[in-house]
Amino acid sequence: MTSKTVSFALFEREIVGQAVVDSFRKLSPAQQMKNPVMFVVWVGSVLTTALFFQALFGQGEAPTGFILAITLWLWFTVLFANFAEAVAEGRSRAQAAAMRGMKKAVWAKKLHEPRYGAKWQLVEGEELRKDMVVLVEAGEFIPGDGTVIEGVASVDESAITGESAPVIRESGGDFSAVTGGTRVLSDWLVVRITTNPGETFLDRMIAMVEGAKRQKTPNEIALTILLVAMTLIFLFVIVTLLPFSLYSVATAGAGQPVSITVLVALLVCLIPTTIGGLLSAIGVAGMGRMLQKNVIATSGRAVEAAGDVDVLLLDKTGTITLGNRQASNFLHASGVTEAELADAAQLASLADETPEGRSIVVLAKEKFGLRERNIHEMGATFIPFSAQTRMSGVNVPAHDGAAARQIRKGAADAIRNHILSLGGQFPPEVNMIVDNVSRRGSTPLVVADGTKVMGVIELKDVVKGGIKERFAELRRMGIKTIMITGDNRLTAAAIAAEAGVDDFLAEATPEAKLKLIREHQAQGRLVAMTGDGTNDAPALAQADVAVAMNTGTQAAKEAGNMVDLDSNPTKLIEIVETGKQMLMTRGSLTTFSIANDVAKYFAIIPAAFATTYPALGALNVMHLATSSSAILSAVIFNALIIIALVPLALKGVKYRAIGANVLLRNNLLAYGLGGIVVPFIGIKLIDMLLVGLHLA
Repeated sequence: MTSKTVSFALFEREIVGQAVVDSFRKLSPAQQMKNPVMFVVWVGSVLTTALFFQALFGQGEAPTGFILAITLWLWFTVLFANFAEAVAEGRSRAQAAAMRGMKKAVWAKKLHEPRYGAKWQLVEGEELRKDMVVLVEAGEFIPGDGTVIEGVASVDESAITGESAPVIRESGGDFSAVTGGTRVLSDWLVVRITTNPGETFLDRMIAMVEGAKRQKTPNEIALTILLVAMTLIFLFVIVTLLPFSLYSVATAGAGQPVSITVLVALLVCLIPTTIGGLLSAIGVAGMGRMLQKNVIATSGRAVEAAGDVDVLLLDKTGTITLGNRQASNFLHASGVTEAELADAAQLASLADETPEGRSIVVLAKEKFGLRERNIHEMGATFIPFSAQTRMSGVNVPAHDGAAARQIRKGAADAIRNHILSLGGQFPPEVNMIVDNVSRRGSTPLVVADGTKVMGVIELKDVVKGGIKERFAELRRMGIKTIMITGDNRLTAAAIAAEAGVDDFLAEATPEAKLKLIREHQAQGRLVAMTGDGTNDAPALAQADVAVAMNTGTQAAKEAGNMVDLDSNPTKLIEIVETGKQMLMTRGSLTTFSIANDVAKYFAIIPAAFATTYPALGALNVMHLATSSSAILSAVIFNALIIIALVPLALKGVKYRAIGANVLLRNNLLAYGLGGIVVPFIGIKLIDMLLVGLHLA
C-alpha cells in the first residue's frame, strides 16, 4: 500500500480557518443545547455578559474589570469546545470532499444483451440503473458499482483503496465485484450494474464520513447522561450557596456575600467541561482514524462496538494462513495408481478457478504430463462447490467406449456421506491417509469416482509470520480468538496450535458460524468477524462488528457494518485496536477531566468564600495572590486545557495491548494523578503571570 485513502495533517490551515468560523456559528442556542454541559457554560456566559453591562451603569455586584475578564474567558471556554468539534468535523468534511473529487462524469457503453460483441449504446453514467449491463474496455472508467459477468481484466482501484498495484477482476468467484470510478487497465469487462445513481459505494463512503451526520453511540450517550447528572448536582449546590452566604453575612454582621459572577465561575470550573467539550470531537476523530486504515464504518456505533469486542472470529485462509494452498501430493488408495488419482483429480478441477483447483491441474500436468482435455467434446457437466455440500466435481457421460463417470472431490466427511448415499463403502485406509495429512497441518481433499474412493490430494498452507504474537496481544487484552475453517478437525487443530488461537470451528458451514456467534452473544459477549461471500451474510448480519471485504459480494457488504477497502481479512485485528483506542481516549480524558475538578476545588472555593468565611483562607494551599486572581486563574486554566487537549482528542491516546485491569490502573496513574497535578501547576503559573502583569 503506497498511501491511504485520504490523509490530512493534524491541523490543516484550511480546516483550522473554517473551524474558527464554525466555532462562532455554533454559538447559537440550538447548537449548544446538543451538548448539555457546554450549554450550562453558554448560559453562564450570557448571564455574566448581562452582569457586565449592568456594571457599566454603576450597578455592578463586582468590579467591572473582573466581570469582563470572567465573561471573556467563559466565552472562550465555549468557543474552544466548539473549535474542537469543528476541527474534527472539518477533517471529516475534507475527507468527504476529497472523495467527491474521485467521482467522474463518465460515459458508458450500455449493452442490450449481456454478451460481449453485442451492439452497445453510448449513454451518460448517471443514466445507468440497477441490472443494466455495460461494456468497459481498456483505458475506460467503470461507470458504477457492479458485478463482472464476462471477461477478465486488470483494474486500477487506487482512487478508492490507495493501492497502486492493479488488481484482477473476473466473472465468478470472490473477485467479481467492481467499484464505480475505478479504471480498467487491460482487456475488457462486461459488468452488470448493481446500484442506482446516488447509491454507489463512493456515494455511501461520502455520506459515512460526514462528521456532521454522525449519531451518538450508546457509550457516548451513557457518558453524556453521567456528565449531565454531575452538572445538575453542582448546579443545585451552587444555587444553594448564595442564600447560605447571604445568611452568614447577615448573622455575623460582617463580610460580603459571594457575587453571582463568582458563583458562575465556580460552577463552570466544577462541572466536567473538559470532557464535555471534547466528547464529540473524540467520536468524530475515531471514525476518521478508522478511515485512515482504509475501513469505512457505517456509524460510530460500529467503531465503538469494535472497542468492546471480546471474541474474534477469523477465517483461516488469508487471515491466519497465507491463503495460497497448493496441491503438493497425490496419495492414492489401494487398487488405484497415483496416475489414475491425478487423472481424476485434474478432470474434476478443470472448471475450478480457485488457486487450489488450478494447482491440482498444474501438479497433475507436471508429474504425469496430463494435459487439459476438451471438456465440450466430452459433454462434461461440472458441479460447482457449495458451502452446504462442501465438494465439487464433474459428471462425464459415456463416450468413445468409455463408461460414464461421476467424479467428486472435497472434504473427507462430505465425500464419505456422498459415497454412502450411493451405496458404497469408505475405505479405512483412506481415513488413515486423511488423518496423517491433517496431523501435518495440511488440508486433505478426497477424490471419488462413483462409489470408488481414489485417494487424497494434499494441500499445503503456511501460517503467516508474526500472527502468533498478534494473537498473544489480543489474549492479554482479554479477547478470545476463534479460527473458522472448512477443514476437518485434525487439520484445524494443527493450524490452530501453530497459530496460537484460543479455539477453532472446523468444517464450518454458514449455519455453524451463525450458531457459534449466537452462543457467544448469549453469554453477553460482543463478537466480530469478517466475510466476503453471500454465504457469510447471515453471520455478518448477526455479528456485533461485521467487516465486509470490498471485493466481496453485494449481500456481504449490505450485511456488514464496516467495509475494508483493502479486502484484507487481517484488518479485523487493526479495527479492534482502533476501536479500543477510541474508548481508551474517551476514558483517559474523562479521568483527566474529573481529576481536574478536584484540584480546582482548592483554587476557587477558598477564594470564592474568603470574604464570607475568612477561615477558608487556610485551604489556599497554592498560595494564590488574591481572591480575584485565584478565581480568574482557575477560569483561564479551565478554558485553555480544552484547547490544549484537542490534539490528543483528534489523534487518540497511544494504543497498548494490555488488559482492562492494567489499563484502568495506568489510566488512574497517568490521567488521574496527572489531572490533579497539572491544574495545581497551571493555575499557579497563571496566577503569577496575572500578578506580574498587574491584571489581578
